[in-house]
Amino acid sequence: MGDDQAASFWTPVINKAAGPVYLAIADALQVDIRSGHLKPGTRLPPQRALAEALGIDFTTVTRAYAEARKRGLVEGRVGQGTYVSEGRIPRRQRSVISGLVDMSMNLPPRFNDGDLTTRMWRGISELEASDGLDLLLRYQHPGGAIRDREAGAEWLAGRLPGIGPERILVCPGAQGALLAVASMLTAPGDIVCAEALTYPGFLSVAAHLRLTVVGVEVDDKGLIPEAFEQICVSKRPKALYCNPTINNPTTITLPLSRRKAILDIAVRYDVAIIEDDAYGALPAEPVAPLAALAPERVYHIAGLAKCLSPALRIAYLAVPDLRAATRLAGIIRATSAMASPLSAAIARRWIEDGTAEAVLAAIRQESKGRQAIAAELLPAAHVLADPEGFHIWLRLPPAWSRGEFTARLRSAGIGVVASDAFALGPAPEAVRLGLGAAENHDHLRQSLGIVADLLAETPAASTIVI
Repeated sequence: MGDDQAASFWTPVINKAAGPVYLAIADALQVDIRSGHLKPGTRLPPQRALAEALGIDFTTVTRAYAEARKRGLVEGRVGQGTYVSEGRIPRRQRSVISGLVDMSMNLPPRFNDGDLTTRMWRGISELEASDGLDLLLRYQHPGGAIRDREAGAEWLAGRLPGIGPERILVCPGAQGALLAVASMLTAPGDIVCAEALTYPGFLSVAAHLRLTVVGVEVDDKGLIPEAFEQICVSKRPKALYCNPTINNPTTITLPLSRRKAILDIAVRYDVAIIEDDAYGALPAEPVAPLAALAPERVYHIAGLAKCLSPALRIAYLAVPDLRAATRLAGIIRATSAMASPLSAAIARRWIEDGTAEAVLAAIRQESKGRQAIAAELLPAAHVLADPEGFHIWLRLPPAWSRGEFTARLRSAGIGVVASDAFALGPAPEAVRLGLGAAENHDHLRQSLGIVADLLAETPAASTIVI
């Protein structure tokens, strides 16, 4: 009996009461492939036939096959069906038994929605018909094609009312936008301000441009306006870099009153503002961005990595006027030529057909579920978190130093980031935990349980030295 005929009899044994049936089918498929029961190139049963054999809905099998494709287990062949992948089947990134996770990367969480995943890939495949070979074999304007800038304006319209494509540039990720704006606003040796706990990527840009970064004191409401003004008086900075919504790393969202106060100070001392709005799309009811309150002074960077897809490496940069747009386009040309037209086109397609909003909603929903697990397991007194974000700022109890805590977690297979990476000045005893890297809720729960157990102990009680 050939592989094609044998596959028609493949019927997984699943427990319908143990969880989502589509995941149980995908898991069974993975087991049978890894065991050699299903060999590469084997044709799987048609979805409708498998649904009838299992007594389940057709769409459940569709989701199961989509999940298997996502794992690299199977591949679809047009007009022929679904086959076990003939390429290398990737191993799981983490042990299913231990459930340990590298929380050092701040990634959007993976959602379990096979239909939405299929929709995302369908949007990519449809670009061939709509954009043709020009998308692959032509350079574009360094600030992005007009259609892509229009899509950026559409994406930002809810946060920046009235924004038009003439004030939008398509950049090669938020890091590329930061480099372009900082290059235009400053010269080597200049002073710029940032929150005392700030994004390390900006510090890298500042070091590359040979800038001096001065930290502005923060509290539990974020950047302190009075501290910013003191620096304006004594240091005369050229720019303020800030991450005011679901701050990385502290998770704090700057309240509207402080945003207005900071803008008033910036106007008084003629300081430009670079607003990194990496997480700005996540809140369902966001505080008005600085760029919405003072568009003539703020350079607003809206990256897609945290709210849509890290793989696209696309950021929309909203600038004060056409003159700034022209100058920045020249810098983008000099530093990177242009953002990837293919990535920009994918983002445009998803924005235009509503896929982007659906992905954003799925990330929001999954983030809330993961934050609920963290709230259940970690002591509230030590946690700063935003329910719509996907990272946590964990302030350590007095017994622990950040270095020892980080090292102890690393020995258990859990990666976190100590506060030193973010600090402009003395680093607090704290670490950042990213909740998005965990493959599923079980892995996250097991890993956070280890973090919670370690917090409850003292360093001396949790180590063995022989």
